Amino acid sequence: MRASAGQVAWGIGLRGTRAWILSPPFFLITLLFPLIFLAAFSGALSPLYHLNGFTYPEGYTAFVYGFVIVQAAAFGGIFTGYSTARDFEIGFAPRLFLATRKRAPIIAGYMVVAVIRSLIAVAVLTVVALLGGMRTNVGLAQVAGLAALVVLVAASASLWACGIAMRFRATASGPFMYTPILVVLFLTPVYVPAALLPGWLGSVVKVNPMSYVVEASRSLLAGGNQSVGKGFLLCAALLVAVAVWAVLGVRAAERGRW
Repeated sequence: MRASAGQVAWGIGLRGTRAWILSPPFFLITLLFPLIFLAAFSGALSPLYHLNGFTYPEGYTAFVYGFVIVQAAAFGGIFTGYSTARDFEIGFAPRLFLATRKRAPIIAGYMVVAVIRSLIAVAVLTVVALLGGMRTNVGLAQVAGLAALVVLVAASASLWACGIAMRFRATASGPFMYTPILVVLFLTPVYVPAALLPGWLGSVVKVNPMSYVVEASRSLLAGGNQSVGKGFLLCAALLVAVAVWAVLGVRAAERGRW
C-alpha cells in the first residue's frame, strides 16, 4: 500500500529533523557559522556604527543580527540539500519514489526539515544576541514577520539545494548548493547600509533582490515597515522559481540523469 502525500511529507520531515538533532556534528555546524559571524562582527566592526549616515536606530548588534538570521535560514536550507544527496547515496531516496505516486510530498518533506532547522537555529541566535546586549523594538507582529521571513528564506534555499541534489545525487555536489547562495548573501548590505557602500559594490547591492530581504529583517527588528513588503514579495517570487527548479530536479532523478 502506498503512503498518502501527508504521510510521506511528515515522515521525511520527522526523520530528517530527528537525525539532525541526534547528530551533534550536523546540529552544531548549522549554528556554527552564523554564531561566529554574529559574535565576531557585532564586536569587531561595531565602530562602523559611528560612520556618518549610519542611522539604524537599534545599534550595530541588531544590524548584524538582521543579516545573520537570513544567513542562518539559508544555511538550514543548504544543509537539507546535503541530506537529500546523502539519501540518494545510501539508497533511501529511490525507495521514497516508490512510496508515493506524487513527487511534491517528497520535496515538501525535505522543505519541512529545512524550516525546522532554521527556526531552531534562529531561536538559538536570538538568545545569544539578546544576552550580548542586542536592542530591538519588536512586538508580536514583528516577531511573526521575522519568523515568516525565516521560513520563506529557508524554504527557498532548501528547494534550490534539493534541486541540485536531485540532479547530481551525490554530496560532492555541495559547492553547487552553497556557492551561489553565499555569493548572493554577501552582495547585500552586510556590514553597513547600502547607501554607504562605494563604487560597483553599492550598485550591485542595490539591484540584488536579497538586499531587500535583509533590509526587511532589519526594519522589522526596528519596529518599522521599510522594505518589508518588497522583501516578502521577492521571497515569494523566489520561492515559486526554485519550486519549479526542484520539481524539474525530481524528474531528472527519476530519469537517472542530470
